[in-house]
Amino acid sequence: MTPHPDTTHGLWPDDLLDVTALRVAGQRPFPFREFVLKVHSRCNLACDYCYVYEGADQLWRAQPHTMSQRTAAQACRRVAEHAERHQVGSLRVILHGGEPLLAGTPFLRGLTRTLREQLPAATHAEVIIQTNGLLVNDDVLSLCHEEDIRMAVSLDGTRAVHDRVRRDHAGRGSHARVAAALRRLATPEHRTVWAGILCAVDITADPIATYDHLLSYDPPAIRLLLPLGNWTHRPPGRTADPSRTPYGQWLTEVFDRWYHSPGPPVRIAFFESILDLLLGGVTRTETIGGSPSQLAVVDTDGALTLSDQLKSAYEGADRSGFDVHRHSFDALLDHPGVAARQLAEEGLSAQCRACPVGAVCGGGHYPHRYRAGSGYLNPSVYCPDLMALIRHVADVLRADLTRAARARC
Repeated sequence: MTPHPDTTHGLWPDDLLDVTALRVAGQRPFPFREFVLKVHSRCNLACDYCYVYEGADQLWRAQPHTMSQRTAAQACRRVAEHAERHQVGSLRVILHGGEPLLAGTPFLRGLTRTLREQLPAATHAEVIIQTNGLLVNDDVLSLCHEEDIRMAVSLDGTRAVHDRVRRDHAGRGSHARVAAALRRLATPEHRTVWAGILCAVDITADPIATYDHLLSYDPPAIRLLLPLGNWTHRPPGRTADPSRTPYGQWLTEVFDRWYHSPGPPVRIAFFESILDLLLGGVTRTETIGGSPSQLAVVDTDGALTLSDQLKSAYEGADRSGFDVHRHSFDALLDHPGVAARQLAEEGLSAQCRACPVGAVCGGGHYPHRYRAGSGYLNPSVYCPDLMALIRHVADVLRADLTRAARARC
């Protein structure tokens, strides 16, 4: 059992988690299965809410613009080494930024080929580019088809909503250019390389209008992202009043539209995971359910970091002191910040462990738990919203199961 310390005497987990004691007690780490490679550290958009460029951590300014060929090759070797050591059958590599397409298609092609050449024959790699969509062209699409790469594109809703926050450095909205990329990806010729749409939740936007607009592109999947806030830097509209649940209400409206739509619904892992967890299954996303984190990040200089999203807490929150040139991914597994995220219920605050929906919520997304002075041993800053949403989904599911049971009688 993991002790739950008094966080007034240090930060969780950095100061308080004894990883050596965990290992001696028999707690074994889970190998990494998702690797985020920061191939380019700059972006051609200047989004208002960006956790990298507009957040508390400004260390990106010291990063090389593009990952070097040497660092990329070493990162691939380290991924392959980790996969072989732990006999990982499948893994995911996300080419990320900044804007990864700024690295150029020759670089991305070379990295992907090096990765697959280095991996053990028994390991399958899914490669995904996470892009803002502005640079999607014939060369990029050919790269994806030829190298078996899929592409996820960010779109935050209708033109008015998207262009309010996702503008380029000249102040111009990006919706029209992103929409053009999505229409190309939706064609039969290119649909196989399209992974889906990522959408940051904006509670000032109409939830149904946002959802319907995303659906208009016929995406294979939608990933809804809560803004990267925490107890010290609260998300927009998330006040100290627990009776107000603006994000829960927004997501509830979208859930109802999604759940009750005729025909097979678009894949939304956040909603699917809540349903699965309520039925005794497992989560499909790290943002809900508290499954052990198996993600590692490599910065453009080769630094191994815990999760780039931790930058939203304070400067250096994602730093580990390790890099791919001197350290294996196994070294990162024993960092307190990784070990804490693999503890499941034992890594949660007392409030979360006593919560009636704790088994479904799992404490929420780890970066959302941060509070200055105590660290991450807290509920999610979205706790009231998540509780409201989960209870609503449970009510809907319970009503459906009751109707089905009565129909069988």
